[in-house]
Amino acid sequence: MHTREEKIQAFGRLLDIMDELREKCPWDSVQTNDSLRQNTIEEVFELCDAIMKDNKADICKELGDVLLHVVFYAKIGSETGDYDIKDVCDKLCDKLIYRHPHIYGTTNVNGAEQVLQNWEQLKLKEKGGNKRVLAGVPDALPSIIKAFRIQEKAAHVGFDWDTPQEAFEKVREEYGELAHEIEAGDKQKAEQELGDLLFAIINVARLYKIHPDDALERTNKKFISRFNYVEEKALSQGRQLKDMTLQEMDALWNEAKKTL
Repeated sequence: MHTREEKIQAFGRLLDIMDELREKCPWDSVQTNDSLRQNTIEEVFELCDAIMKDNKADICKELGDVLLHVVFYAKIGSETGDYDIKDVCDKLCDKLIYRHPHIYGTTNVNGAEQVLQNWEQLKLKEKGGNKRVLAGVPDALPSIIKAFRIQEKAAHVGFDWDTPQEAFEKVREEYGELAHEIEAGDKQKAEQELGDLLFAIINVARLYKIHPDDALERTNKKFISRFNYVEEKALSQGRQLKDMTLQEMDALWNEAKKTL
């Protein structure tokens, strides 16, 4: 791997290129925080996709794209006099040191879970104790990830199930309530109960150390792969899916399950 000096030199080169692009490129020079925001979200999703696929080359490339956005925002901040890349790095370093007293202080911890609990407690103290436990969960998070983070934060202050089995019983309870409202034909209440059921399932996943978003994304990819197999098989027979019976498509689906 590269030396520390080479890494610092590479980061300095990136900063120099960013300065030049901001000054000379017609596109880069007119970008704002708001105009970059959506692109940043897309870049993070592309990084997540590369990580899910464990494609090392793509991970490296997408990390660069995300880093570009960090440097870009810092450059814009330096132009307005609000902050620059040094301020960004300093604030991050200060936060990391403060939230790791077991490394930079005298606190003792027993395992990763206690580190996370201390992290959440220290975050609350940063605002003089006035920050609420769930205040740090961004409103814009996708619902599955948001539910997972809400549950994590509540658990870190002791608001959690004693055992995963108890959480599983809650899933069964919520499933029964959803079934009842569906049978009753009350769409509004059924929607509420579906939300409760999904929240309960996410809780079970968390307690069994399974990230629900990762699990669902893998299922999405598996479904896409198998469905594409069914479609390709149908086309190879000179047929369209819409012209096939469900039984015919199901037979091809079962073929796909054996190989995908």
